[in-house]
Amino acid sequence: MKFFIDTANLDQIKEAQDLGVLDGVTTNPTLMAKEGITGEANVTAHYLAICDIVDDNVSAEVISTTYDEMIKEGEALAKLNPKIVVKIPMIKDGVKAIKYLTSKGIRTNCTLIFSAGQALLAAKAGASYVSPFLGRLDDIGNDGLNLIEDIRLIFDNYEYPTEILAASIRSPLHIINCAKLGADVITSPLSAIVGLLKHPLTDSGLAQFLADHDKAAKAAL
Repeated sequence: MKFFIDTANLDQIKEAQDLGVLDGVTTNPTLMAKEGITGEANVTAHYLAICDIVDDNVSAEVISTTYDEMIKEGEALAKLNPKIVVKIPMIKDGVKAIKYLTSKGIRTNCTLIFSAGQALLAAKAGASYVSPFLGRLDDIGNDGLNLIEDIRLIFDNYEYPTEILAASIRSPLHIINCAKLGADVITSPLSAIVGLLKHPLTDSGLAQFLADHDKAAKAAL
C-alpha cells in the first residue's frame, strides 16, 4: 500500500518524508488556503516546493469545471514537474478531461468519488487514481469501507490498472481497514499515519526494557 499525506503544510510533508514511508501528497484549494497560499503564482510555487520534498505523486487540483478549461489547466499543471498528478473532479466534463489527459500521457486523480459507478467511469476513462471519500460517506451514515470493497471487486473483475486512492481518512483504523480491503493507496493527515506507531503495550514494554537495563547497569557497578 502507498501512503500519501493530505496536506499543503511543508513541515508535515517533510516529517512524513523523513519517516521513510511517504509515497506522495494530495492537496486541494481548501488545504492551500489553510496554509495561506493564494494566487496562481504562489500556488504554483508551493506545488514546486512540495515536488522538491517528495519522490513522486503530487496531486494538484484543477479549479475549472468546464472541459476546455480543465484541459488547459491540467496541461499547465503537468508541465510544472513530472511528479505532478492532475486532480480532476468527478463530473461529466471531468471524465472527458481524464480521457484526453490520459491520451497525452498525463497522470490523473479523479476526486470526489462517492459511488462504485463513478469509480467505474473514471477507470474506463483511464484515470491513474480514483479517490473515494470514506470519511464523508461515514458522516452521512454510510459505510465508506463498503465502497472500497465494491470498487476493488469491480477493478479486479476487469483488470483495470486504475489505483484505488482511499481519501478522507480520519484515523489509523481507517488505514488498516483500507489495507485489509486492498486499497492501493491511502491519503490521510499526518496524525493518522503517525497514529499507526502507537500501542500501549509497546510503550509499557519499552519502559520495562529501559528500567531493567538501568537496574542491571547499577548492579554491575
